[in-house]
Amino acid sequence: MKVSQGVTTVITGNCGISLAPLKGLGDDRELVPPFDLLGDPDDYHFDTLSEYIEYFGTKPAAVNSAMLTGHSTLRREAMDTLNRPASKVEIQYMCRRLEQALEDGSLGMSTGLSYPTAVAAQTTEVIELASVLAQYERVYTTHMRDEEERLLYALEETFQVGREAGVKVVISHHKVCGRRNWGLTRESIAMIDIARQTQSIELDVYPYTASSTILLLSLVEQAERVVITWSKSHPSFAGRDLTDIAEEWMCTIDVAVERLQPAGAIYHEMSPEDLERVMSYPPSMIGSDGLPSDEYPHPRLWGTFPRVLGHFARDLGLFSLEEAIHKMTGKTATVFGLQDRGYVKAGFFADLVLFDASKVIDRATYENPTAVSEGIKSVYVNGTLIYDETGVTGATPGRYLCN
Repeated sequence: MKVSQGVTTVITGNCGISLAPLKGLGDDRELVPPFDLLGDPDDYHFDTLSEYIEYFGTKPAAVNSAMLTGHSTLRREAMDTLNRPASKVEIQYMCRRLEQALEDGSLGMSTGLSYPTAVAAQTTEVIELASVLAQYERVYTTHMRDEEERLLYALEETFQVGREAGVKVVISHHKVCGRRNWGLTRESIAMIDIARQTQSIELDVYPYTASSTILLLSLVEQAERVVITWSKSHPSFAGRDLTDIAEEWMCTIDVAVERLQPAGAIYHEMSPEDLERVMSYPPSMIGSDGLPSDEYPHPRLWGTFPRVLGHFARDLGLFSLEEAIHKMTGKTATVFGLQDRGYVKAGFFADLVLFDASKVIDRATYENPTAVSEGIKSVYVNGTLIYDETGVTGATPGRYLCN
């Protein structure tokens, strides 16, 4: 529950997938991964972002919401198949749809270039779409093409998109995966530092050494441990270790992955040293990258921000409390262009969290991922109390935010 950890605004549409704009699914009722991370086929019914904003207005949430337009979502509507580069005509169509979304109130565009829905997209395709963002001074965020041994090449591509399109870039959940690649953040941070001297480069990070997304064999092969978060074909296996499942079925890991599909997983694959290096890098922001639809979610959905405040700032002294707060409030609001948000100032919206700095800590674990954090006293959104120590109040003052 995001509000229990002090969240007042959620930015959706990350990693290339957004609910809008998508003109229905036609006769194809199957959601190609990673679209199934956001819900079921019936959830994709917003032809335009303005329709989504109107819907949000009639059924407001407790927290504010803002949306990025997903590159894979644009591809899903424009193309008959996603396992190839887009044609010139298809790119032009995607540009028009992106422009409409920006007019409606999209914060920018996100890509998930390592996912099956976009891995075939050429850099030129991304640059052409990102150039539309430049006209509106909106942001380009990216789950880069590689976070393993080709991490540094993926960074170069990311910088190229920003340079040639003339847009602000946000590297989503910067990390390095796979034991053989541990330590690469020394080089990646150095590269980001150099690039920031000539272009606008930002990045975010979540405070865990395990990631979570759809179940992919390529990710399984590099992980130390894999835990299933959901499976449509075998829902009872949510929360189970993939190795145990394969042993129970008396099959190989490859076969178990295939049988569980469609599914999601938690991948234990990062080093604490890399994580702390990215977190302590002064320009980095904190994000949860949480997936609320998972049956057995990653603990980041419930514990991200108290974990940063309590464990990393107070207990480890990785940075000051003030810097920790800035990384998750004012810094984020500034990067994404959220007006009158992120700071406690006269005339700003009262999105506020009252917490006990001596006690705040996450309690969500991989074994018990929905445990409520401690030390969060009260949470206000647009001046209305939405959460206190007795739980959620039921108030829904959330608004859709445009920059």
